[in-house]
Amino acid sequence: MESDAARCSARQRCRRAAVFRGVGASLVDAATQRVIANLIALPSRRHSRRACRASVPSGARGTTVHRCHDETEASVTASGRGSSVQVRIARTALSHALGLALVGFATAAVAQDPPPAQDAPQPAPVAPATQDATDLDGVIVTGYRQSLQYSTDAKRDATGFTDSIFSEDIGKFPDTNIAESLARIPGIQIDRDVNGEGLNVGIRGLPQSFTKTIINGGEAATASIGLNRGNQNREVDLNLFPTEFFNKLTVYKSPQASLPEGGISGVVDMRSMRPFDIPGRHFNYSGQFDYNTTGEKFNPRGSAMYSWTNDEGTFGALVGASVVRSRIAVRGWESIGWMNPGLNEQQCGIGTSLTNRPAECNPGGGGSLQMPNEVPDNGSTIGAGMTPGDIIDAEWLMEQNPGLSILQISEALFPRLARPVDMSGDRERDAVVGSLEWRPNDRMHFYVDALYSRAKYENDRIDMNLVGRTFGPVGFIPTNMQLDANNVVTSATLVNAQFFLEARPYRDEVQYWNINPGATFWFGEDDGIKLDVQANWSRSWFFRESPTILPTSPFTTVEYTNDGEHPEFTSGGVDLNDPNAGWSWSGGRVNLNNEKRVTEAGRLRADLQFGDDDRNIKIGVSQDRFRRTIVAFDNSAAWQANAFSSVPDSELPSFLRPGPYGFVTVDFDAFMNATNYQQFFDEAPETGSSQSVGAASGGVDEKNLAAYVEFNGETEVWNRNLRINGGVRYVDTDQDISGPVVLGAVREWQTLNSTYDEWLPSFNAAWDVAGNWVVRMSSSRTLTRPNPRSMLPATTFSDPSAEIADQGNPNLSPYLSTNFDLGLEWYTGDEGLVALTMFNKRVSGYTYQGVNVIPFRDLGIPLDALSENQLAALNANGGLDAPINVRQQVNADATLDIQGWELIWVQPLSFVFEGLGFMANYTDIDLEPTGQEADQLAGNLFGISPVMWNATAYWENDIASVRLSYNWVEGSAQRALGNNEGGINYGQYFGEDRGQFDLSASYTLDGLPSRPQITFNVLNITNEQTRNYISFPNVPGEIYEPGRTFLIGLRGTF
Repeated sequence: MESDAARCSARQRCRRAAVFRGVGASLVDAATQRVIANLIALPSRRHSRRACRASVPSGARGTTVHRCHDETEASVTASGRGSSVQVRIARTALSHALGLALVGFATAAVAQDPPPAQDAPQPAPVAPATQDATDLDGVIVTGYRQSLQYSTDAKRDATGFTDSIFSEDIGKFPDTNIAESLARIPGIQIDRDVNGEGLNVGIRGLPQSFTKTIINGGEAATASIGLNRGNQNREVDLNLFPTEFFNKLTVYKSPQASLPEGGISGVVDMRSMRPFDIPGRHFNYSGQFDYNTTGEKFNPRGSAMYSWTNDEGTFGALVGASVVRSRIAVRGWESIGWMNPGLNEQQCGIGTSLTNRPAECNPGGGGSLQMPNEVPDNGSTIGAGMTPGDIIDAEWLMEQNPGLSILQISEALFPRLARPVDMSGDRERDAVVGSLEWRPNDRMHFYVDALYSRAKYENDRIDMNLVGRTFGPVGFIPTNMQLDANNVVTSATLVNAQFFLEARPYRDEVQYWNINPGATFWFGEDDGIKLDVQANWSRSWFFRESPTILPTSPFTTVEYTNDGEHPEFTSGGVDLNDPNAGWSWSGGRVNLNNEKRVTEAGRLRADLQFGDDDRNIKIGVSQDRFRRTIVAFDNSAAWQANAFSSVPDSELPSFLRPGPYGFVTVDFDAFMNATNYQQFFDEAPETGSSQSVGAASGGVDEKNLAAYVEFNGETEVWNRNLRINGGVRYVDTDQDISGPVVLGAVREWQTLNSTYDEWLPSFNAAWDVAGNWVVRMSSSRTLTRPNPRSMLPATTFSDPSAEIADQGNPNLSPYLSTNFDLGLEWYTGDEGLVALTMFNKRVSGYTYQGVNVIPFRDLGIPLDALSENQLAALNANGGLDAPINVRQQVNADATLDIQGWELIWVQPLSFVFEGLGFMANYTDIDLEPTGQEADQLAGNLFGISPVMWNATAYWENDIASVRLSYNWVEGSAQRALGNNEGGINYGQYFGEDRGQFDLSASYTLDGLPSRPQITFNVLNITNEQTRNYISFPNVPGEIYEPGRTFLIGLRGTF
C-alpha cells in the first residue's frame, strides 16, 4: 500500500488508483450488476489502508484541511463479455446501502436508456500553505507558468470535458477582463461591446444566450445591456465583475447531473476568493493608470484585498474592493441597413400603377429608398441645373445617370442613414467582495460569500446622418452614379440631400448584489456521508436615460464616394460644423425614452453524497427562481411640443456648438434646462417598448424545481485506470410571462403561463490508456430555455376584419440538444499538453414566425377593447369562438447539427531557454440545418464563427515576465436574413475577420517590502477595429475604432 505522503502530493491533492467512479447505462450490464451484488453479499478479502480526504474544496492557491483515516476496503473481480473489470469500493457501514442504491440506479438507467454524462466539480489544485510556488521536477515555478500548470492538472484530473483558468496569485488574474480571459480557452467566442471590451461569451458554435454562467454555485443574472447593445435574452455581461475577486474560472463543456441546467453549449463557473484559499494573514494591492489612444486621457484603477485566518485554522475572513475610472471613447461609422430605390410606375417606365414593385424594377427585392415624384424647388436642385416641377420619370433618371439602365438604377445600393459616429464619456465601476469561513471541527464547514458591483456610464453619442428616407417622397435624387459589379454605388452626386444631427446623451447605472451562504457536514463512521446545503440570491438593477435631439440641415448637394472602407460625403453648400448653417426642426424631432430593468435569481439546494470525493453516489434537489422585468418609458410627444416652442428655429444655433468629429453637437445641459426636460422625465409614462434599444416591456417569472442522482467512480480496464461519472437530472419549469397589451386607448397587463419538464441524462468517462495519454468521452442531453422576448404577450389586434393578431408565444418549447464528445490528450510534462477533441451537438427548439389558429376567447382580449367594425366582423364570424390567425414565433420542425473539433497545445520550451513556452488552440465548427423546416433555420443562424484560434508566447523568471497573446475570430453571419435591409432578399449581415494582439509584462522589485511588481499591459496593440458588412465587403453596416489601451501599474502582497 502506498504511504500517506505518496498519496497526498506536493499540491496536497489525494490521488487514488482503481476507484469505482460510477457506472453509465451503457456499461451497466449483468456482469457489472453481479459484481455489485457480490460486493454486498460476500465478505471479500479485506485490508486496511489510510486515505486522505479533502474536507473543503479549495481554490487555486489555497490549502485544504485533509483528514486521513482507516478505511476498510473490499475487492471483487468479475468477468463479463470477454473483459475483466476490477472494482474496489470502500467497505464502510454504508456499503450495503451504497450497493443497493447503485444497483437500483443502474437498473433505472437501463430502463430509462438515457444517453451517457459528466463529473462533479473538482476542487481546484491548490498550493501548499508554506510556499507560493509549484515544484516541477525540482524547478520552482511561479506566476503564469504556475497558472498553466494548475489548468493542465485540473484538465487531466477531470472526468468530463472542462477547461480552467487560475489566478497567478491572490488578486492576480492573467487578464483585466473576465471575458478576455475566457477567450483564451478553445471554443470560446466573446461578444465585444463597441469600445472593444469583452462583454459575454459563447461556447462551441452557439450564441451567448446558450451559455449558463454561475457565481459560487448560483446563477449570475445581470440587467445591464452594454454601450450600444440590447441584451434581451439570457446573456450575462461579465464586465461588471473585477478579475481580482476570482481565483478560478471553469468552463464545463460537457454537463453533469449536479450542475444547474440551462446551458446547452456549456457552463461558466466563476469561483471567488475565500480566506482559507491561502491561510494566514495577507494583504494585496494593485494600482494602475490606463490610457486609450482614442480617449486621450489617463484614468486610474486599483484594488485591495485583505485575508485572515486564525492560528487554530477554524475561522477566516476576507474583504476586497476594486475601483475603476475609465474614459469611453469610440469613433466609427454606421448605417441602418442599405437600400435601393423604390421606383413608382412612371419612374420604372411601365406606365401603370401597381400595388407591388414590378420585377423589372427591383428583381432583388427592397425598393425602400423613396425619391420625389417631381423636382423640388430649392437651392440644391436649382444649383444642379434642374428645373423645379419637372416630372421624375424613367427617361429623366437615365439622363441624369448616363450609361445606366433603369434596372441598374433600381438596384443601386445606398446606405440608409449613413453616418459618422462619436461616443465619448466616462465610466465608473466600484465593487466589493467579502467572505467568511468557519470550521469549528473537521466535520463542519460554514461559509458566506458576498459580492456587490455598481457601474455608471455617462456617454455622449453624436452622429451626422445623410438622410435617405424609406418613406415619403422626400429623399435625395442620385445623379452621375457609378456602380460596381454588385450594383454598389461607388460614386454619385446626390441632389436634394439633407442631413440630421442625432445627439443622444446616454446615462446608465447598473447595480449587482450577490450573496451565498452555505455549509458542509460530514457524517458516518468514516465520514462517508457528506451533506452540502447552500442558498444563493442575486439581484441586478439597471436604468438607462437616453433622450434624443435631432435637428435638420438645409437641403444641399452632396458628393458621395465609397472606396471600399466606408462611404464618405462632402456637402458643398452647408458647413456641418457651423451652428449657424441653417439648422431647424423641419423634419426633426426630440425623443424622451428611458428604460428600467430588474433581474433576480435565487437558488436553494441540498446535495447528499455517500462515499468519498472520488467514489460516491450523490443525490440532490434544488429550487431555482429567475425573474426579469423590463419597463420602457416614453414622453416624447409632450417634451417635443414644449421643446419646439421653447427653442424655436431662430434660437436653435445658440444651443449648438462645433463638435470634435467635423460636425456640430448639442449643449445638452443648456437645452435640457431650456426645455424643462426634468419635469417631462419625471412624468414619463410606461410604454410598450424602448426606442433606445428596441426592448419590449414585459417580464418573466421562472420557477425551476430540479432533482438529480449522480455517481462517480474508478475501475480498471486492461490494467488501465478508467474514471466514470454518470447521472440524470430531472427539471420541472413553470413560467409566467407578462407584458402590456395596448389596444387603442385600452392598456392591460397580461400574464400567460407555460409549464414543461425534462429528463437530462449525462455520462462521462476518462481512460488513462497509457502513462501520459488520456481518452475522454462524453454523451449528454442539455437544455436552454426560450428567449423571454419571444414569449411576451404583446398582443396586437388591429386588423379591421378581426381575423389576424400578433402575439408572443408563451408555449415555446425549450432548446434541447443531444451531445457527444470524444477526445485524446497527451500530457507531455510540467504544464505541457497536446489535446484533440471532436464534438457534435444536435439542437432542436429554434423558432421562426409562424401562424397558429386559435379561438378569439383564448386571446385574452376584452370585447370592449374592439372597434365597432372589429366587433361586427367578429360576431359575424362566430363570436368568442371565431378563429383568429395568430402570428407568433413557433418552434421549427428542424434540428441544427453542429460538428467541430478543437486542438490545444501547451508547450514549455525550457530546454531552449528557461521559462520560455507557448500555448495555442484552434477550433473549427460546421453547421448544418436538417429536418422538414430546415430552411427556417438557415436564415436565423448568426453570431457563430466557423474558425477561432488563440496563441500565447510567454517567458518568465523569478523577477520578470512577458506574455504576448493573439486572438483571432473568423467572420460570420451577424443577423437574420433581411434584417434591416429594406427587404433586399440577398441581404445578410456578416462580421469581418478580426485578430487582436495583447501584451502583458511585469518586473519584480525584489529588494523592497512586499516584493512589488511593476506591470505593463497593452490591449489591441495593432489598433484593430470591429467591422461588419452586408453581403459585400464594401457595404459596411458598423465600423468601430476603440483604439489601443496602455496600462501601467504596481502591485504587491504583504
